[in-house]
Amino acid sequence: MKVNRKGFTLLELIVALFLISLITAVVLPSFAGFGERKLKSEAREVASILRFVHDSAISRKETYWVKFDLDGNVVIWKGPEGEKTKKFDNLISITTQSTGTVSRGEVIILIEPLGLRGNISVHMGTGDENMTITFNHLSGKVKIKNEG
Repeated sequence: MKVNRKGFTLLELIVALFLISLITAVVLPSFAGFGERKLKSEAREVASILRFVHDSAISRKETYWVKFDLDGNVVIWKGPEGEKTKKFDNLISITTQSTGTVSRGEVIILIEPLGLRGNISVHMGTGDENMTITFNHLSGKVKIKNEG
């Protein structure tokens, strides 16, 4: 007698649901907070650029610069390897002691062999979350502060 089976057994359904839930548990957390992680990553990269150009200017006794194009969301810098450009999606404004807060146009920061002449802050944000990168000209330290 031949048995005609149509459908799945309960065990097959349980195994399939387990595999689907396991894959979902692995994949979904990587998408959660994607915009927040991108903002943090960009803030760290801007901080790294500032620190690198500052340290290079002091160690090589040369004047370098960092230009923030706030309309194009681009950072251009000149260091020992020459001029480099990087686009950042989340640039909002730059605050310096000499110009105050600038949110449009270009801001050029000169970094001389003795370092920066004043503190600067770079403001970045997505709308939900904002971060500020602060460069202290006396200590040469860069801090990244999450502001919501």
